[in-house]
Formats: sequence, C-alpha cells, structure tokens
Amino acid sequence: MGYRYIGAKTRIIDWVLSTVHETCETGGHVVDLMTGTASVASALRAAGYRVTANDVMTYSYHHARTALLLSEPPSFSGLADTLASRITTTLFEGSAYEGVLQAITNLDPVEGYFWRELSSGGKPANGERPRNYFTTENAKRIDAARAWIRDAGRQGMIDPLEHSLLLHDLIMAANDVANIAGTYGHYLSKTVERSRVPLALSPTMWVPMPNDVGGHEVIQGYAEAVAATLVADVCYIDPPYMKRQYAANYHVLETLAREDEPEAVGVSGLRPWRDQYSNFCTKTKIHDSFRSIVSGMDCPRLIVSYSEDGLIPIEGLVRLFSEFGDVEVRELTYKRFKSNDSKLSPELTEYLIVLDRR
Repeated sequence: MGYRYIGAKTRIIDWVLSTVHETCETGGHVVDLMTGTASVASALRAAGYRVTANDVMTYSYHHARTALLLSEPPSFSGLADTLASRITTTLFEGSAYEGVLQAITNLDPVEGYFWRELSSGGKPANGERPRNYFTTENAKRIDAARAWIRDAGRQGMIDPLEHSLLLHDLIMAANDVANIAGTYGHYLSKTVERSRVPLALSPTMWVPMPNDVGGHEVIQGYAEAVAATLVADVCYIDPPYMKRQYAANYHVLETLAREDEPEAVGVSGLRPWRDQYSNFCTKTKIHDSFRSIVSGMDCPRLIVSYSEDGLIPIEGLVRLFSEFGDVEVRELTYKRFKSNDSKLSPELTEYLIVLDRR
C-alpha cells in the first residue's frame, strides 16, 4: 500500500525532473537534500542522474538505500547454509530474497516492545492504556521480525545493504496493517479491517534502469550541515512546510528503523524525538536554515518545492532567495486530497522556486 507521507511529491515528479533537466544533462550530479520516502531520488536515478540523497530520519535512510543502491534482489549469501535451520523448518521456493521474507513472515510471534507499547493488547511500561497502533497478533509478528533482522545484522548473517532492504520491507509491511488514519501522531480508537490482516513482508520490486549511471550516495544528517559538504550540478530541496514534525508523526517507523526500544511517552507513545527536530517546521527558524543551506552548498541551481499551505508566504521565500541570485517561481495546481468535513479549498497550488546562483 505504501504510506501517506506529509508533503509527498509523487504527483509532481515529472515537473521536478523537467526542471532539473533544463540545466543538468543526463549523467549530472543531483542532490535530493530532504529525500523523505526517496520517490524523487528514485526517479532521478531512473532518468540517468547521479544522485546523492539525504534525510535526518533513519527510515528515510533505509528507503533511500533500497531505492538508489540496489537494482535487483541481493544474494543473501550469508544465509545460504543457515536459513532453513535458523528460521523455518519449511523449505521455500523462489529466490533467496523471497525465501528470507517468507521465513521472516512465518516466524513464531514474540511478546516484545511493539506488543507491550504499541498494540491493543499491550501493557505500556508507563501505565498508559494500551495503544491501538497494531492488533496484538501483528505487534507480536513485528517483534519477531525486528528481532531476527537485528540479530542477523549483528551476527554478520546479512550485509549492511541487505539489512537496509529488510528494514525497508518491514516498515512497508507494518504500515500496511497499522491502525492509523494516515500518520502516527495517534492511533484509531477502533480497529479497522485492514489492520486485522496478518503481517506479511512482500518483496520490493525494481524496475529496469537502463540509464543508471551509478555512483549514488545516501547520507543521514541535518540538511543545514550536510549541504556544506556537497558539490553538485543541481540541488532539489523538499523541506517540511507545516508545523507537523516528521519525527513525531512517524515515530513508530523511526523505532522500526533504529531497531531500538525507546521510552514510549504519553497516550500516543511518542519516542524521544527532539534529536530530529526540524527548524523548517518553525516560522522563526526557516529563514536561517535556508540561508545556511544556500550559502554553504557548492551548487549553481537550487530547486525548492513549497506549497500554498506553507508556514511562509511564497513572497517571503522569493525575497529570501533573491539575496543569492535570480529567482523564478513556477506554479502547479491540482485537486487536493482532503477528508469530507475539511474546510480547505478543493485545489492546492504547489510551487517550484528555482534559484540560479550569481
């Protein structure tokens, strides 16, 4: 199913690519500085660019590694002699990768962190009522899967890229059965039918990429700090533009990606997330963060995605970027996704702010 990501750019990828292509020939180096689910980074790779993807979130790091550093299922050679005996007594058909996913899916459920802190039948350590992010059974399946993936990585049974792929697949599978409306800011009080479907890890599918030039890189860090270390032909920036912090709204996925067991705080069970706080979600800090990125990065063209719903009016951003070069604003309006009782307008205008450095 994938997951509903705040500000996802799947609808405007072709628009972004055409804007990149105006000044960057195939084979050029493009930075996706806040990659999110890596949808734009993946499209840039398919279009024949060398891509560097960065994000502060750990789940984004694993999504990007899967999207940019793999072209086919890895061999899982470290499991060749141990898979059947260690994970399941049932031999499997298909590729080693498919066998790993099938074996993980069939693990015996475990009462671990997700069962305790994030399931309808759990017993949160801080005395809160059970948090209905997952059914009891699916939370136990997640606990079993994450324990095996973590241990396999620590024991050297899987290499770092195979590790990222399995975490990516587990995140996607868990999201398919999560009892949420869209993000993980809170769970639904009643369990919806899709959340009752048993957790199952499905293989990631790669499309042929005949134009792939290779040399891709994935980084995890704050955009303001990472930008100063990069040299590129084009930098694409898709910053948060609302008050909603990604670290808080996707805390469950971050816990899957980090493979830890943080203190779950309050009714929503939030993990400590201030180490991934984004200045772009605060009106008073956006300008300084943008200035830090633009002044610090060695790149002639920057393309910034923004929205009419953003914290800062588009006119304010134009003034800011005009300090550094020539600015053009392009607009695209399309039908907005909204709930039936929403008071928002039926259409949404997205902007691409194109800055050509002096």
